[in-house]
Amino acid sequence: MNPPRHRPVWMLQALFGWLHLALTAPSVYLWLGLPLLMREQGWSGTAIGLFQLAGLPALFKFALATPVDLRGASGRSRYRAWALALCLAYVVLLLALGWQQLLAQRLWLFGLAFAAALAATWADIPVSALAIRLLPPAERMRAGGVRAAALSLGAIAGGGLMLLVQARWGWRAPFLCLAGALALGTALLAWVVDTEPADGQAPQPMRPADASLAAMVRGYGAQPGVWRWTLVLVSYFPFIGAAWFYLKPLMLDHGFAPAQAALVAGIGGGVAAALAGALSPMLTRRLGMARALPLYAGLNVAALALLAVVVAAGGTFAGLVLAVACVAAAMGASSACVFGLMMQFARPRWQAFDYGLQASLFAASRMLVPLAAGVALDAAGAPAMLAGLALAAALAWGWTLRCAREDWAR
Repeated sequence: MNPPRHRPVWMLQALFGWLHLALTAPSVYLWLGLPLLMREQGWSGTAIGLFQLAGLPALFKFALATPVDLRGASGRSRYRAWALALCLAYVVLLLALGWQQLLAQRLWLFGLAFAAALAATWADIPVSALAIRLLPPAERMRAGGVRAAALSLGAIAGGGLMLLVQARWGWRAPFLCLAGALALGTALLAWVVDTEPADGQAPQPMRPADASLAAMVRGYGAQPGVWRWTLVLVSYFPFIGAAWFYLKPLMLDHGFAPAQAALVAGIGGGVAAALAGALSPMLTRRLGMARALPLYAGLNVAALALLAVVVAAGGTFAGLVLAVACVAAAMGASSACVFGLMMQFARPRWQAFDYGLQASLFAASRMLVPLAAGVALDAAGAPAMLAGLALAAALAWGWTLRCAREDWAR
């Protein structure tokens, strides 16, 4: 379906880019920024990894997507209404998180972070489904790049700038900034997408069995090559993502000041990831998916191996800056490719469910790998942990090379 005439594609891309940034930055601050403060407060690697379990709602994204896909009496979807309501709920939870300092109150911090993760996970479903419906198919790979760049800018805001804001103005200030950015995005969504778009053709009657969870999973699985893609999805990103998660705590362990870690990894790394995410769709179109997909997987392996060598050699300033840049660039390029393909494997009429199912699987691997990496960090040290991540990423690269020969990746 074509976008509304009065809302050009560039405006829609900008809107969804801002919304992804505003939805991501708080999560980045909670799960990538706060670990820096937690480490300062004496939290162990295992405790920091266990805190990731507050993101468990992301595992059930497919179930949260089911009511979002239900049509109204007119047959139209309700993605816009869901997006507005859930974004506003997320704003309220961010304000609650910032009400008082919670690092010493671990249960309260975990509980509110869990609720925030639920709101963020649920809100992302209608926002992404609306983007899939409004943007032409030819724009989807570019939309993946925009999303990857937005997530990287969210990493700059949540993993860098907000740490500096917290150091200057205290616990509450970052949450106020993040809530304000999301409130602005919600207002822009209400203005740019002023009505729910109609389906391109008259909706077909839906039997109750068609809307069952089993039927929707079968429908997703019936797409050609989808299960090969799903295995790529769960193995492509989590190892480079786990290294990024522990990067700032590792920098603290190697003598970096918190402000230095925030500037180098949070801001500098975020810029590198944003640039790579924005540029990778052009390279993907030029090379073709069959060559681009394994190329980015290989970059993940190389970046992880470099980081492992630098840390094992003592973690000099110059070496860590170089490794951070390489990890960030590999992460930005590979995530853009993944997000673009997730949109390709979302069926018309079931965009929310198919996207939610893929995102749930993606989140499961992204959550379990950092938890295992935290245990390895405490048990065997940083060099061994990073070497293990590099080895696992190499196995994922091998699977991606095999899948790239299949028709769906061409």
